[in-house]
Amino acid sequence: MSNYPNCPQCNSEYTYENGSLFVCPECGHEWTLDSEAENNDDNKVIKDANGNVLNDGDSVAVIKDLKVKGSSLVVKIGTKVKNIRLVDGDHDIDCKIDGFGAMKLKSEFVKKI
Repeated sequence: MSNYPNCPQCNSEYTYENGSLFVCPECGHEWTLDSEAENNDDNKVIKDANGNVLNDGDSVAVIKDLKVKGSSLVVKIGTKVKNIRLVDGDHDIDCKIDGFGAMKLKSEFVKKI
């Protein structure tokens, strides 16, 4: 008996091969080994506006005046942010800015310092 991979959705061991696809008879999920390898790639690389790779704990500077949603405050160009934390989502930097508090920023509006 061939060893087929377990279903990535329901973890069923009763998968079978149908042409170039693997099929799960329990949940109906279909996938290829290539798509499974892409889904397991959790090492998403986040880059700043200049293309430098960002890491947790880096310091960055804001490259554009940013309006704070729901407030009349503005984060000014050149504001330095220390000890960033990278997160998943549209706003991929979680940080604390002096005078503003906890914020989420997009990596495209910062540069590594």
